Amino acid sequence: MKTVRKIDVHVHTVYFPEIALPRPDGSNYASPEQLIAMYDEWGIEKGVLLPEITNECAYAQSTPEEVCTIARRHPDRFLWFCNLSPRMGNNDEHTDFGFYLDHYKRLGAKGVGEVCANLPFDDPAYDNMLAACAAYDMPVTIHISPTIGGNYGVYDEEGLPRLERMLKKHPRLRVFGHSQCFWEEISARTPGQARGSYPTGKVVPGRLQELMRECPNLFCDLSAGSGGNALMRDDDHAYRFIEEFGDRLLYGTDICSPSNYFPLGKWLDDRHAAGCISDRDYYLICRGNAVRELKLEESV
Repeated sequence: MKTVRKIDVHVHTVYFPEIALPRPDGSNYASPEQLIAMYDEWGIEKGVLLPEITNECAYAQSTPEEVCTIARRHPDRFLWFCNLSPRMGNNDEHTDFGFYLDHYKRLGAKGVGEVCANLPFDDPAYDNMLAACAAYDMPVTIHISPTIGGNYGVYDEEGLPRLERMLKKHPRLRVFGHSQCFWEEISARTPGQARGSYPTGKVVPGRLQELMRECPNLFCDLSAGSGGNALMRDDDHAYRFIEEFGDRLLYGTDICSPSNYFPLGKWLDDRHAAGCISDRDYYLICRGNAVRELKLEESV
């Protein structure tokens, strides 16, 4: 099989990065045009734009309306998710999220995320929002946080018991798991390992593998240093993980700046060319799973 052009399920941009509030390190989001140039260099056909709407996760917010506009202007290169916060509407567990989801889905949104509101994953307001996402068949990309306060993302403890509770309560809910606190669960913890870090060394299979076996509605977003590191830190384990769960792994980058570089795409290409990853799993991870889960028309 030749090198597969990838679908990136996790990327961020704003239409005018030159006027968006920069991060403390001085960086700005890549513009849509800069993203396209990076995609051409990295062999990525198109990406899923994720807006950021909650104060916890964004120095400069991007709205569903903005990313919808960008995707409409570059329909061959971008898809988009809407985004929701459990605090929307009534700011309680009775908000009618169908009102939002029906609107955005009719506009072409393929899912919801990146969800980052810093509340417990099984908070009644989150429970209500996730039930609506399941009912509207919208996958949800989540960022897991290790704390309430002082961080951003959906709060869960070690072992991700709240994520497990929601996955089992809402079997039609499809979750795309992301962040350091999600991916560190691929391995048993080492002494002194801080939550939310980027562990190194050999993987001793951990809670994530158990959750994947117990919850067929859990998918893995391979973006950023967290997802890439989880595979690339231990090739031998990665091949076994891919062989078992290849139909639920989704290639992504999480590009936030023109200076970002993520080596996972090349790692997948190289390991496939060497015969370490099967044609089937390579295709599924690079694009096939995204095509299926986002209900796209295959173009290869």
